[in-house]
Amino acid sequence: MTGNEIRQKFLDYFAERGHRVLRSAPLLPANDPTLLFTNAGMNQFKDVFLGLEPRDYKRAASSQKCIRAGGKHNDLDEVGRTARHHTFFEMLGNFSFGDYFKKEAIFFAWDLLVTELKLDPARLWFTIFAGDSEVPADIEAERHWQQVGAPPDRILRFGRKDNFWQMGDTGPCGPCSEIHYYLGENPHDPKFNRVDLVNGPGDTTMEIWNLVFMQFNRIGEGERLDAGERRGQYESYRLEPLPAPSVDTGMGLERVTVVLQGVTSNYDTDLIKPIIEFIADLAGKFYVYDSDEGVAMRVIADHARATAFSIADGIAPGNVGRNYVLRKIMRRAIYHGVKELGLRPPFFHRVTDFVAELMGEAYPELIASRNQIEQTVRGEEQRFNRILTVGEPRLAELFERYAPAPPPMSELARTYDTYGVPRDLIRVVLGKHGTQISEEEFNEQFDAALRELQQQTAPSMAVASASRRTREIYGHIALTQPRTRFTGYEETQTGEARVLAIVVEDHQRDHLAAGETGEILLDRSPFYAEAGGQIGDTGIFEAPAGLALVEDTCAPVTGYHFHKTRMERGRLGVGDSISARVDAERRRRIKANHTGTHLLHAALREVLGPHVKQAGSLVAPDRLRFDFTHYAPLTDEEIAEIERLVNGEVLQNRAIETEIRPLEEAIRSGAMALFGEKYAADVRVVSVPGFSTELCGGTHVRATGDIGPMKIVSDSSIAAGVRRIEAVTADAAIARFQTDEQVLKQLNERFKTKPEDLPAQVERLQDQVRRYEREIEQLKLKIAHTEAGSAADSARDVKGVRVLARRVADLDSNGLRQLADSLSQKLKTGVVVLGQVNDGKAALVTRVTDDLTKRINAGQIVREIAALVGGKGGGRADMATGGGSEPEKLDQALDASYSVVERMLG
Repeated sequence: MTGNEIRQKFLDYFAERGHRVLRSAPLLPANDPTLLFTNAGMNQFKDVFLGLEPRDYKRAASSQKCIRAGGKHNDLDEVGRTARHHTFFEMLGNFSFGDYFKKEAIFFAWDLLVTELKLDPARLWFTIFAGDSEVPADIEAERHWQQVGAPPDRILRFGRKDNFWQMGDTGPCGPCSEIHYYLGENPHDPKFNRVDLVNGPGDTTMEIWNLVFMQFNRIGEGERLDAGERRGQYESYRLEPLPAPSVDTGMGLERVTVVLQGVTSNYDTDLIKPIIEFIADLAGKFYVYDSDEGVAMRVIADHARATAFSIADGIAPGNVGRNYVLRKIMRRAIYHGVKELGLRPPFFHRVTDFVAELMGEAYPELIASRNQIEQTVRGEEQRFNRILTVGEPRLAELFERYAPAPPPMSELARTYDTYGVPRDLIRVVLGKHGTQISEEEFNEQFDAALRELQQQTAPSMAVASASRRTREIYGHIALTQPRTRFTGYEETQTGEARVLAIVVEDHQRDHLAAGETGEILLDRSPFYAEAGGQIGDTGIFEAPAGLALVEDTCAPVTGYHFHKTRMERGRLGVGDSISARVDAERRRRIKANHTGTHLLHAALREVLGPHVKQAGSLVAPDRLRFDFTHYAPLTDEEIAEIERLVNGEVLQNRAIETEIRPLEEAIRSGAMALFGEKYAADVRVVSVPGFSTELCGGTHVRATGDIGPMKIVSDSSIAAGVRRIEAVTADAAIARFQTDEQVLKQLNERFKTKPEDLPAQVERLQDQVRRYEREIEQLKLKIAHTEAGSAADSARDVKGVRVLARRVADLDSNGLRQLADSLSQKLKTGVVVLGQVNDGKAALVTRVTDDLTKRINAGQIVREIAALVGGKGGGRADMATGGGSEPEKLDQALDASYSVVERMLG
């Protein structure tokens, strides 16, 4: 069977048994700050398992695309070197949300593997939880394995590390049961197919499927601890049985394909091998598994899959978080191609294009994004190629920036990890700039800096902990209260709302008094809760006993609108009936910007191409912001055309149409599903007939004319392949036009010129300023030469060597070096040490004439005297720079230079 057939066989099997087959969620986790990438099949069901999000089905199955890289999954160096490590992989899974449990899950697994896929039971091993002081051994799972036909001696018990799963410190958890497969040639010989290879050494016996039985809820008790490694944890924990136990399984597609295709490595399956063969042809080499070139080909193949899928899902290479990890993955692949295979960039875009062709049938988003993938990868290759070819000059720029001190090790580590500059080159350049460091010491410092840098890319533990704390109380409320009925599509005021719950600082309260701030849950509300880029509504709550201002609205649990409320007078209590009134004028402006965003999205796709996808948005009352995938800055002509299309629709004053449709039907009809959003089975479709159709739960104007004029105010890059447009509509657009007109009028009067002549006038003034600045620097240097030139005659004789140490002023770093070089020429043979104070810091430069560098080292001189001004320094033997934060000691440092030279001369 091919890998594609295996994937489909799995999904069909569970579809026939009542499971809803769902598309893979995007690699960008939706609304989960704890994850860099989607890394497991259960990610899209996380809130379902937590009881925070109801679904209209209780059984599901999926083939989830996953990336594990960065954060705790930071074993990139193993990719390509082992048979199993990947950054990108596919996870097959079946899920039960309070429906079936262990018996059915175990039967399905056995039936699929043994009956349908014809795996030899003699090669299968099964593990269960062995039990501990908190949870007993999973005898139930053991019994069910025996009932389906597993031999008792093939059912092994392991501890919490291998066979107990939990989502976090608290929440759903439970024992799991793993299925392992023996790949060797002697399945019936116990000398080879052995117990100790299960969860043991080597790859001969590998795990292929994990069945997680979520049957407990882990609850924290006591005060949270805020010290050391236990930050965010509770004093103690207890387990309670879940009222509706669930099942979460995961089977790696690559691993089960290894089994069914009779190979020993994931890279030898037809899921990846064609990519390796394409790379081999590209390099004009044979693929030899056990070779450096073979490793390079596997690295490139794996990373090409991660790259293509990431970009298709709107993730672009960058310098922060997941964007940073993707850039690192891409550049690692390119570097392997250059170093091991002799490939010259750009070549990697051809590999990612082949991935799109190979996997596009199963994942159509690859085909739809093919041009975007190519352009983004090609652009990254060009940037990285420049770094590879000018690695040493790149480092020189870094040394120049931090002069007179050497760059921090963290910055040097960044050039390696982000830009791919080889670490060996970094150490060589350090030595050239006077920083002598042993290989052992360099590696220790460099690796420490690298670890700190990589930790910064992982999700913040504070964010994760805060997320858990705030969601626990909302989850409890959701279990006891009905969902909020949102009436905001039809009205901005209701007089019939009832208070269901009040939250103040993670605790439920029965009332809110004057001067207090809390979050109020209503049974019905016209207030829109922040979602899909649209910010939450504000307004007023009124009741006979009190008045409150609503400062924001959010939905931390799907369907439950919590209103951040500040009591102005009186009090509000649970059970009270209130009048809820939205700030209608603010809502009007938000609606104009939201519908304007839809028009902008459609216009971008019309002008730039269908590769444009939303990559984030903000819809506020005063502006809109739209992030989208595109590989080049917008030209003035493109911006003008986009504005023309949007404002043309505004002038048509088309009525906005909304309807509720099944998700799959809406997608097939051409409705745009927005980036990173989660959708229910039935979705709201918002259309501007003939121009734009999107899935959207936000509030919108009645007709396009209500938007008013739209004006794009900026286009900028926020990551490689991702751009950001900011625009204004309605009142804000008119205010912008008036401001621009006023500024233009003032400039015309100031320069006494016509508007069309202003750019040329400004350019002339800029040229003049630049010329004056150059002349000023030249005059400063000339004055310094004049003042210091006479001092050359007063250089001291130190053991037969002329040494000049002098204080100067008002020079930039380049001028300081030029002066030192000029004075050394006057000395003909000798040492020049110059110092000055700039911006409250001392700066030093040392120049040793070439004939003396074997006896006197400029880098050593500047390091010693820089220490006297509270700083560091370094450089070459003939020229070095340094400085410090104690400028009051500059004269002392200059005087000390004579004794330093004397000591060097012995």
